[in-house]
Amino acid sequence: MNNLFQATDASRIIERINNLQPTSIPLWGKMNVSQMLAHCHAPLQVALGEKQIKRGLIGFLFGKIAKTQMLKPGDFRKNLPTDPSFIVKDERNFDNAKQELHSLIQRFSAADPQSIAQKKHPFFGMMMAEEWGILQWKHLDHHLKQFGI
Repeated sequence: MNNLFQATDASRIIERINNLQPTSIPLWGKMNVSQMLAHCHAPLQVALGEKQIKRGLIGFLFGKIAKTQMLKPGDFRKNLPTDPSFIVKDERNFDNAKQELHSLIQRFSAADPQSIAQKKHPFFGMMMAEEWGILQWKHLDHHLKQFGI
């Protein structure tokens, strides 16, 4: 399975991001391309410890089951719910959002996987390093497919 801790997988994701244009149109969902890029910052910031989100009751009750489902081979379903703090409704600068996402991906892929694994995911709870890498890759892949990339 693809994993953002793998240098080749991270490079391919960045190559795909570079195919986005400010005029790219989503195939589903409500976000424009700049909002999607900014939305993709949040999970990486959580993994890097730059964004803290309190674990809610729903995550505590269903996080482990959801994690198992999300880690299965295959794509994420369209229009899955997201943490409200990950929703981007305001306009964003495309170039700035893209550059920041590049930086976050590079920092995540270069990070010590074991230090990432010590952080508790706000919905899924404790995860192994490989799970963090797979879920980060799948999330980015999902949104790139949302824009036909």
